[in-house]
Amino acid sequence: MSVACGSPSGETCTLDSDCASGFCKADGTCGPAPVDAKPESDGDVDGMIGLCNPNHDGMITLAELPFMAGRMGTFRVTTDVTWDTAGVSGANGSRTWDLSGALAGDADRMMMLGAPTAQWWSADYPTATYATELSIESDLKGVFKVTGAESTLQAVVSPAGGTYKTELDYDQPAQILKLPLTAGATWTSTSTVSGYAQGVIAAYTEKYESRVDQVGTMKTPYGEFPVLRVATDLTRTSGFTTLLTKRTFSWVAECFGPVATAASQDFATGAEFTDNAEIRRLAP
Repeated sequence: MSVACGSPSGETCTLDSDCASGFCKADGTCGPAPVDAKPESDGDVDGMIGLCNPNHDGMITLAELPFMAGRMGTFRVTTDVTWDTAGVSGANGSRTWDLSGALAGDADRMMMLGAPTAQWWSADYPTATYATELSIESDLKGVFKVTGAESTLQAVVSPAGGTYKTELDYDQPAQILKLPLTAGATWTSTSTVSGYAQGVIAAYTEKYESRVDQVGTMKTPYGEFPVLRVATDLTRTSGFTTLLTKRTFSWVAECFGPVATAASQDFATGAEFTDNAEIRRLAP
């Protein structure tokens, strides 16, 4: 997640290196600087320090992802809308997706990767890197751990503890991203999920199957980005009963992380979908 803050207007560019922000937009002008790509201390994840500059080498490493507590950004979000995740195919096999325009129900929302300390659940997840909201229609947060090799989901928690708390522990943590990201990469994880959901004991299994299935360009209200698209299929089961299936696409850019996401309706079928439960994209 990244921040879109202002930079001097009127600067023209051809390459990212022409801009102090490290971001040359598709219209040939310098974009805002992703100021949250610079950690506040040298003790942050894996020593990631300094301003991130995209090198467009087709690989996204941890050093090119702003995954640490304190990062924030403005995202334009909406739910229950029609938009085709397939995009448009180019002559070279890459694809272009356009989320720069308005969608019904759009609202701008500031999103933050919150600190995993001084929370009611902190003692249970001492190795967590950050916590952030999972859906704009729920106040539940995912507790994530990030290393140079992966980003994993350790737990889902409610804002407050107490009688009606939610604290669902993932054993084994769900592998959300396998790093570095490269075209064609695949990974799978299966987690036993147990704990409390709104104060009620809960237990089930979640399987995440992910792959970097497309390479191309994503257009957002913030600007146009070269991206790798990560497709993730979630299957939740209890015994032999399937409780939920859902597909999520995440368009990931160097230095900015996921610049757009689209989640299907529950139990959607097909490789692509047009009925979206939720869409987010980076906004100025």
